[in-house]
Amino acid sequence: MDIHNFYIGQAFDAYDYFGVHPAGEGFVFRVYAPRAEKVELIGDFNNWDGSGHVMVQDGLSGIYSITVKESAVGDLYKYRIYQKDGEMRDRFDPFGNGSEVRPKTAARIVDMEAYTFTDGDWMEKRTKNYDSPVNIYEVHPGSWKHNPRGENGWYRYDEFAEEIIPYLKEMGYTHVELLPVAEHPSDESWGYQVSGFFCPTSRYGEARHLMRMVDLFHQAGIGVIVDFVPVHFVTNDYSLVRFDGTALYEYPEPEIGYSEWGTCNFNYYRGEVCSFLQSAADFWLTRFHFDGIRMDAISNVIYWQGNSAKGVNQGALDFVRNMNRGLQMRHPTAMLIAEDSTNYPKVTAPVEYDGLGFDYKWDMGWMNDTLDYFRIHPYDRKYVYHKLSFSMLYFYREHYLLPLSHDEVVHGKATILQKMWGEYDLKFQQIKTLYTYMYTHPGKKLNFMGNEIGMFREWDESKECDWMLLDYPKHEALNRFLRELNHLYISQPAFYDGDYNSEHFRWLEVDAIEERVYVYERFSGDNRYVVVLNMSDNEYPAFRFGYDRCAVFTEVLSGERQEYGGYFSGGEKEIRSEEQGCKWWDHSVSVHIPALAAIIYKVEDAKDLTTACRNKDVPVPVETEEESPLSREDQVIAKYKEMDRKGSQEE
Repeated sequence: MDIHNFYIGQAFDAYDYFGVHPAGEGFVFRVYAPRAEKVELIGDFNNWDGSGHVMVQDGLSGIYSITVKESAVGDLYKYRIYQKDGEMRDRFDPFGNGSEVRPKTAARIVDMEAYTFTDGDWMEKRTKNYDSPVNIYEVHPGSWKHNPRGENGWYRYDEFAEEIIPYLKEMGYTHVELLPVAEHPSDESWGYQVSGFFCPTSRYGEARHLMRMVDLFHQAGIGVIVDFVPVHFVTNDYSLVRFDGTALYEYPEPEIGYSEWGTCNFNYYRGEVCSFLQSAADFWLTRFHFDGIRMDAISNVIYWQGNSAKGVNQGALDFVRNMNRGLQMRHPTAMLIAEDSTNYPKVTAPVEYDGLGFDYKWDMGWMNDTLDYFRIHPYDRKYVYHKLSFSMLYFYREHYLLPLSHDEVVHGKATILQKMWGEYDLKFQQIKTLYTYMYTHPGKKLNFMGNEIGMFREWDESKECDWMLLDYPKHEALNRFLRELNHLYISQPAFYDGDYNSEHFRWLEVDAIEERVYVYERFSGDNRYVVVLNMSDNEYPAFRFGYDRCAVFTEVLSGERQEYGGYFSGGEKEIRSEEQGCKWWDHSVSVHIPALAAIIYKVEDAKDLTTACRNKDVPVPVETEEESPLSREDQVIAKYKEMDRKGSQEE
């Protein structure tokens, strides 16, 4: 690490210098505490008596270090910091890579070279997946399933991977996203109130176990994304708060020093803090081979206290731009994802084009509008008809990811299934329509664990998902439907190739307000699908929508079919468009739509034009051998090209 870069906020490798590192027969310890009066190292190797292990400051650098030959892997330790005001605090190592299991708080020496990755092929072929399917299963490792043999019911990191990988493969997920796995004192914070920014939580094992977990996912063809919290940290007195007796990591002013979560806000106007945070982000990508980082609460980076009325926090924006620019250079195939609820522009534009440098942004507007819409009585949906279509008016401004995350199923918000209007059966009808809309809408996907089995109980970090629900027909049918929907999404280019290209999506019907029906098409080359959504509680035996050619429509998936817990047998095998105009279209299609249903059709151009269009009042064009295969437009252009050629010859 370049010390100067650390001070000015340009270091990304501070973890290679600070913390604990092998040094001959023992280990060297380094900590940054510029306003401390004295720093001692205490631990198992000196019976927690630091009088013989006083750390030495390098000049006036604020960096204290000591080499201890008696130290070994597995030893616990802390820094005993004497403040200038006469007080003394025992601190966790800000760059520590291991720790005791809560509620104990000492750091632990770990061997960061104890595991060797075998995922070279995966890392070499990895991309940011702009034109590939991204289907994320968001999971809390401690409560997905409980380990009957594990302490506190937890699986070790690698055991968790072995348990969940078959399920992810069966269900058709391409990525798993872990709620924060950095060390944190409180289970109830789910990892979002961090105490160890370079330390995998000891709840589920050590760093080597986390490395093996990621490696196992990669061997199974599954990407791994981790939550990262660059905004705030816990106020526990063994962690970062007033670390050297002064506000080293946080703002010194209490008015802006504390967040809405009761934590301390990072001070982005200090170069050392910026180096600390961006080095932490680099640490998870470099040492653990994570395929992406989802950065939490970016709205609180953009605006002071997350409130646009308080104005833009320019120092924080400078930090996030510099961090993302550096991460993009160091990890060009890793995905940087912003959880941002603001309308701030260019979040996913490159930094060199005045953007924030993220690759993807959670579409919180889509999430809120969609869930609000599905809460409404079907009759009243006509009054807010365009709440469902509104997302496509702004979608191409950013690279959006559609989330139905853990935040939507906690704190009295009700689960996704419970949010659906109506009684038991009607909720299942609509949640299948909701997910059909989500998985056929442009944008990458994220679904939180338990949503796919129709949980009625809000998520609780102390309890595993209610897997016994799969013994009930409605829940099992929902799970089976979502499995089919997932596999359809990841296997058909129409649903992911050209996600962020407006030429790969078009509305066919977005003005059927009274009927509350929407029709749109997704396509990539000849791979084409039409999606029909009926958001009313009326059945439409012959709903007609427009199309632009003779084509054949074949139903491929509908949640209202009996095999998925619905009430209708399979749809008509083939539906052919007709040469009957409908609104602004020359052709049209008539389909039967059950109430509250969604239907996905595969579309293929009709090979037999003489029978494709069924309206007998309109003559069907028949191509003869003499007729030119060129379109009328091409024929006209060819005529003028021939005139130009002859004119050139005469001259």
